[in-house]
Amino acid sequence: MFKSIADYIVYSLAGLMPGTTAGESANFFVYETVKIFLMLAVIIFAVSVIRSYFPPERTKKILSHKRTFIGNIMAALLGVVTPFCSCSAVPVFIGFVEAGVPLGVTFSFLISSPMVNEVALVLLWGMFGWKIALLYISVGLTVAIIAGLVIGWFHLEHWVEEYVYKMQVGSQECRIPLLKDRVSGAVYNTREIVGKVWLYVLIAIGIGAFIHGYAPEDFLVRFAGKGNLFAVPVAVLVGIPLYSNAAGIIPIVYALMEKGMSMGTVLAFMMSVTAISLPEMIILRKVLKPQMLGVFAGIMAVTIIAVGYLFNAVL
Repeated sequence: MFKSIADYIVYSLAGLMPGTTAGESANFFVYETVKIFLMLAVIIFAVSVIRSYFPPERTKKILSHKRTFIGNIMAALLGVVTPFCSCSAVPVFIGFVEAGVPLGVTFSFLISSPMVNEVALVLLWGMFGWKIALLYISVGLTVAIIAGLVIGWFHLEHWVEEYVYKMQVGSQECRIPLLKDRVSGAVYNTREIVGKVWLYVLIAIGIGAFIHGYAPEDFLVRFAGKGNLFAVPVAVLVGIPLYSNAAGIIPIVYALMEKGMSMGTVLAFMMSVTAISLPEMIILRKVLKPQMLGVFAGIMAVTIIAVGYLFNAVL
C-alpha cells in the first residue's frame, strides 16, 4: 500500500521518471515518510497507554531495594516503556537515588530508556522489519543490564556528587486513572511526541533519501564494511559527539546500510549516539563526578563495540 502511494505521488503527480536518481530518491522519501508517520502514531499511542501504568513514583517503588541482576532486568524493561530525554536525566537520577534504588540498577534504567523506546521501535520496524527491530531491542536491553551490573559490582557510590544523597525529592500518591483518562492521555502524548519529532524525522529521511540516490555504491563498503577491522570503534567515536534521538538517526543509518555498512557497525553507531552522546554526558556531570562519568562512558563504549563486532561476525 505504501509503495503504491509513493509511486502515485512521485511518478504520476510529480512526473518524475522511475529508475532515475531523482525519482528513486523522491520515492524513498515519500514511501518512508508515509509508512513511518502512520506507524509512529499507532505505536506511540499503544506504548503511551502502557506507560500510564508506570508513573515515576510507581517506577521508583518497583525498583527500590531490588536485588542485583533482577533489579537490573526490571530497570531495563521499565526503561523501554518510560523513556526520557537527556534533559530529564538529572531529576530521574536524583529521584531514583532518593528512593533507595541501587546505583547499578539506576544506570540500567538510564541506559535503556533513551536507547530503546517507541520511536526507535517504529523506525526500525518500518525500515528494517520486525526481526531487526527485535534484535536492536534485545541488544539494547542486554547492554543496559550488563553495564548496570558492572557499575553495581564496583560499588561506585562515592563517585556520585555528595549533594545527591542529601536531597529529599519526596513522593506523592496519584489517583488511579480511568481507562478513558489513559486513552485521552495517550492521544495527547502521541500528538506531543509526533509534534516534537516530525521535523527531525523529515530531515533524517531527506538525508537518507539523498544518500540512497546519490552516494557512491562502494563508499561505505570501503570505509565501514566487514573488511575494515576498525569500522566499529570508528563508528562509535563518530557517534559520541553527535546529538540525536532515534527519530533523527535511524533513517540515516538505513540509507547508509543500503550502501554497504555492516549491521554490527550500524548498531554500534546507533547505540553510541543514543546512549553515550556528549550532550548527555555534560548533563549527567551535574550529579556524577568525572571518575564516574569516565567509568560509565568506558563501559558503554567497550560493550557497544563488542556488540558491533559480534553482529558483524555472525550476520
